[in-house]
Amino acid sequence: MADTKEDTTAASPREARKAAKLAKEIRAFGREHGGVEGQLAHIGQAGTRIVLVGEDGGWGDLVAPTHAIARQAAEKAGLTLHDEFDGEFAAKVVTGPYEWTRMAGIQLGGPANA
Repeated sequence: MADTKEDTTAASPREARKAAKLAKEIRAFGREHGGVEGQLAHIGQAGTRIVLVGEDGGWGDLVAPTHAIARQAAEKAGLTLHDEFDGEFAAKVVTGPYEWTRMAGIQLGGPANA
């Protein structure tokens, strides 16, 4: 049977530095938000988005150039990863007026998003 374990090692020193930098940013986000969980989402040629959700409901994301670098950064940071962005994980996200305006402002008669 073939080994299906994904290789999470960076192929070059440059990729290792990028993973370390992303891991540092993930840990900083976690400190600021009382802990952090995440999910990796492929975004085409742009790479992989590391979606972050803090224990306080704050959220954000980082983009890694490859999935392997994103996975390595998550492992270095000790990030708990979810397979999907749904259910209890998605329910942790807290949105405010800014997000509602950006997501639905035009449809609801809110200010235009320039």
